[in-house]
This record gives sequence, structure tokens and C-alpha cells, in this order.
Amino acid sequence: MRDSYDYLIVGAGLSGLVLAERLGSIGRSCLVVERRNHIGGNCHDRKDSNGLFFHVYGPHYFRTNSELVRTYLSRFTEWNDAKYRVNVFAGGTYWSFPINLGTFRQFSRNPAATEDDFKAYLARSAVPIASPANSKEAILAVVGVELYEFFYKGYTQKQWGRPAEALDASVTRRLPIHTGLDERYFRDEFQALPKLGYHPMFEAILEASKADLRLETDYREVLPLVRYRHLIYSGPLDEYFDCRYGALPYRTARYALEELSEDKVPQGGFVQPVLQVNYPGPEPFTRTVELKHVTGQVSRCSNLVREFPAEYKPGESDPNYPVPGAESDTLAARYRELAEREPGVTFIGRLAQYRYLNMDQVVGAALHTFDKLRDRQP
Repeated sequence: MRDSYDYLIVGAGLSGLVLAERLGSIGRSCLVVERRNHIGGNCHDRKDSNGLFFHVYGPHYFRTNSELVRTYLSRFTEWNDAKYRVNVFAGGTYWSFPINLGTFRQFSRNPAATEDDFKAYLARSAVPIASPANSKEAILAVVGVELYEFFYKGYTQKQWGRPAEALDASVTRRLPIHTGLDERYFRDEFQALPKLGYHPMFEAILEASKADLRLETDYREVLPLVRYRHLIYSGPLDEYFDCRYGALPYRTARYALEELSEDKVPQGGFVQPVLQVNYPGPEPFTRTVELKHVTGQVSRCSNLVREFPAEYKPGESDPNYPVPGAESDTLAARYRELAEREPGVTFIGRLAQYRYLNMDQVVGAALHTFDKLRDRQP
């Protein structure tokens, strides 16, 4: 570690690594400081004892419609095309999800139901709410009470630790509903995973950046030790300001890996029918992921990762998701006002902006931020 840098970058996730690489490409010196013992943030993956990939912090399904983002990341990885399919397990049955005509045929016990039948059902069932004020109203206004109670209510409560009526309408609006036989979870033009995993891609980005890296280090520990011209911060927004107005709510999760030997895997090579299965019922976990469905790996073994959501507690866990709701939105706005007035600091990423951002949005924002930083001296 040198004694001075152009940029001190807090966090070695997507935001920090992309900015380090871009700034390094124009000769800027960067020090990247990361609290964890690895780079890549929550996108970190690795192999189990059988050599099969799994995502350490839950599934990260890369997809994008941005040619800019795709072209940039393709400099550091090749890709495996992926079809991200999800089921819901409830009432002892696997259900096609997101809700589509196939789901309706199962639910109505009418395998001959048509798209017009499904549209008519939705028209009858939808609760007339012109301007939904929360997630419950947003989904009731589309599918009605019956499907909400069966597919959404329990899952939302477990995932966020609060009922749907306490969450912003955007939470359930993100979930697609298809009236035809479209089982795709996403409709983005490009859907893939890095061919060799996320971690080698992150290593390639870091190597290209020529940045110095300090792992298992709180950035406050290095502040007295180095000089820098500009700070790029991707950690929790409230923690930067020592929670001056109170703590912002985040959700976290515990992830339990189960490695499955050959004798525990059915002849077909998989233990569940699709990549991800959601559990809206009384199970303590929200979903299970069998990543082998999309990695292209061939093995008689497999693995499952179960996700157990929890409330984030600083010092005890890592924050995953900002909690969208009226109270948190008001508090976050106060912190954003402080951030806008903070000299010599750029706040970027899901945690530092307190916004739910997809991976491609994070990369796109980092590239856009570089464009703004490039033309001015730090």
C-alpha cells in the first residue's frame, strides 16, 4: 500500500471494481478497501467440494438489455447462456412461476383453459384500486385476493419481515404476470452467467485496474494512513454518516449450502425441477437454488442453497436489500441530502444509494459515473 492515491474506493463489489478498472485505464491510482475476505461483494461465487458452482450470497442472475454493459463485461469473461426458470412449491405441488397461463391451468384444474379464460379470471378477480399505495394493493389490483393469498402473501412476509401492506408498491410490481404460456422469469435480451464463474471475472477486472487492494479492512482504518484526492463509497449510506438520523432498515439472509452426493441425486441429475423454487408456506426459508441448471456443468452430484431471510444487524451480518417503504424512503431522502453536500465523495451502488438495483444497473451506473469523473481532476 502506498501513502497516497488519486482515489480511495470503499467496497470491492461491482461498483468499486468497475470504477477502479475504468479510472486505472486513464492512469489514475486507486486503493480498494473491502471489509470481507473476498472481492465481488454479494455476487461472489465459488465451487463446492464436488467442483460445482454455487452463489455464496444467494442467486445472482445476470441479464441486461444494455449493449454497453454487455460489451464492457465481455472484456473480462466468456458467457454461458442461461434460462432462468422458477417454480413455487405450495400445497405439495410445484407451480409454474411467474404466474402465467400454465399456472392458471393448474390452479383452476382446467388443462384446456385458454388465454382468454385467464384474462377473464383476472378481470373478475382484480380489486379495483386505481393508485395502489403499497405492495399488497399493487398485486391485488392485478391478480385479486385468491392468487395473492396463495402465491405472494407468505413469501413477501418471510422475505421482508413485514407484511406487504408495509412495503412500497414497487416490490410486487417487479414481478411479471404472463397471460400466455411464457414461463420466463425475465424477458431481457441477454441472459447468461460468466462461463468460469463470477469470481474469475472480478479477478480479471481487478487485475486490469492495477489498483491496490486491502481485504478484511474497514476503510476507517486506512484513513489516517493514506492521502487521497477523492473518495468513492459503496457501503451503507447511513453508516457513512454514523447513523445520524437513525439506522436505515436493510434485509439480510443466511445461506445454507447442501452438497448432494450421487446417491442423493435422482437419475436425471437434478434434485428440483428448475433452477429456483420459492416457498411461500410455513418453511423457514424462502427459496432453494440448484445452480447446476444454468452453469452447463455435468455431474452426478449437485448442490442446493437455502435462503433464510433476517433483519440486518450491523456487526452481525451483511446488508443485502434496502427495504422500500414510506418510512425508510423518508429517512433515506434525508441521508441523500447529506450525501449531495459531502465534498470530495461519490456515493454509488445499491447500499450507498439505498435503492434496489439489478447487476446491470450497477455496472451501467459505474460506467456513467466514470464518464463524469474522467474529465475532472480528483
